[in-house]
Amino acid sequence: MDVSRHFSDPQYLMGSDGLESDNADTVNSLDGGVMLASRNPKKRDGRKKFKETRHPVYRGVRSKNPQKWVSEVREPNKKSRIWLGTFPTAEMAARAHDVATIALRGRNACLNFADSLWRLPVPASTAAKDIQRTALEAAEAFRPAELVGVSGDDLTQSLENEATVAAETEIEPEDTFFMDEEAVFGMPELLNNMAEGMLLPPPPHWYGGDNMETDSEVSLWSYSI
Repeated sequence: MDVSRHFSDPQYLMGSDGLESDNADTVNSLDGGVMLASRNPKKRDGRKKFKETRHPVYRGVRSKNPQKWVSEVREPNKKSRIWLGTFPTAEMAARAHDVATIALRGRNACLNFADSLWRLPVPASTAAKDIQRTALEAAEAFRPAELVGVSGDDLTQSLENEATVAAETEIEPEDTFFMDEEAVFGMPELLNNMAEGMLLPPPPHWYGGDNMETDSEVSLWSYSI
């Protein structure tokens, strides 16, 4: 027998073989008997770590950072928890938690979504591995189209890479570089002195060419009209 299909059948959930209402009426009637996390918020006490990171509405969901959400469920009458995985969206993590809490608590489960009771698959057993596997499969059905093929860890790495590339390729305003030679070299009126130097006669024994036999002083600035 297909357990998942049987559990998802609204007639099975309502306990009536003669149920003839349409799907909308069925969903509405189911919602009325479902304990929702939004209507039964958890107390704000407890360990500080979980108080700061858990989702304000979804039960069993907390954030590691803005792009990663983790989900876990406490086993009934135990202090241990079953780890359900890391997801790129809070809704996926919340759906995974609903799968687990339905498997462990049945109709007494407090769900994040009213339709989880009939919409989600049911684990083959209450073993942690079966719950984890089914929870992951259920969460994948609610993955946004733009995140297909991306896990919570992959999404974070992708966003970090994009931020790095954006920072490296950011165009900085073009500033004209100006060096104040007088200030740098400590030579006041440097440019003026250089200009005046061009008007002075060359030093003695300056040779205007390769003819080294002449000892006459030749000045480029000496000429007659």
